[in-house]
Amino acid sequence: MNKIVSLFLLSCFCLLTISCQFSEELTLNEDGSGKMSIKFDGSEIMKMGGEKVSENKEEDVDTLIVFKEFLEEHKDSISKLPLEEQERLKKLENFKMHMVINAEEQVMNMDMYTDFKDVSELGDIFNNFKTASAVGKNGNATSQSGMMDPLAGKTEDEDATKVSYSFKGNKFIRSTEILDREKLKKELDSLESMKMFLASSKYKLNYSFPRKIKKISNKNALFGQDGKSFVLEIDFIKYMEDPKLLDVVVELEK
Repeated sequence: MNKIVSLFLLSCFCLLTISCQFSEELTLNEDGSGKMSIKFDGSEIMKMGGEKVSENKEEDVDTLIVFKEFLEEHKDSISKLPLEEQERLKKLENFKMHMVINAEEQVMNMDMYTDFKDVSELGDIFNNFKTASAVGKNGNATSQSGMMDPLAGKTEDEDATKVSYSFKGNKFIRSTEILDREKLKKELDSLESMKMFLASSKYKLNYSFPRKIKKISNKNALFGQDGKSFVLEIDFIKYMEDPKLLDVVVELEK
């Protein structure tokens, strides 16, 4: 299990720094409950790794990671972290992650998802993913497989942004709050050398609602054929430059 989780964390960090395709998918029910997932296609990473990636057969994985079990398994180590970091890790408790990595077929697909009772309690799924990847990002210790120990490093400091969701009456809102503009700028500056790799990367919203959409605020959104869904996609770099580009207000029919 430790080898799998270590591989997961290292792979997630690669996704954030090399090439990535993100898809944030939401299915919302009439009572405000539903399912949220963030999917990653990191197959380009496998292609870029070439023979080096194929050397270690341990990297071929098809598994489900239940973060509640992971946190329980490592609770002693986690309890030694600062309270702020413990709280950030706690946010992963309700998530599960299906991961498929096949070096020979050059496939890396991940689906991190959760069910929720109220969309307003969902939290920021992208920041939650970054927290998971940051666990082993700065670690020095290694596991038997040579990967970084998932609990050797520290999670990141406070997030630069916060995304929140709400659904009241006929209105759904996805809203981004800029918490620290200086940190946001630093995050963007850190990607400067990676822009050529990130040029084709996208961040996509794929949202489905219980009733037909009457009106949507973002002019770049494309309606689904059923009238109850929409897709909104932008370049990943543009999203990092201005996270509010994916803010959206959706008014549903009564």
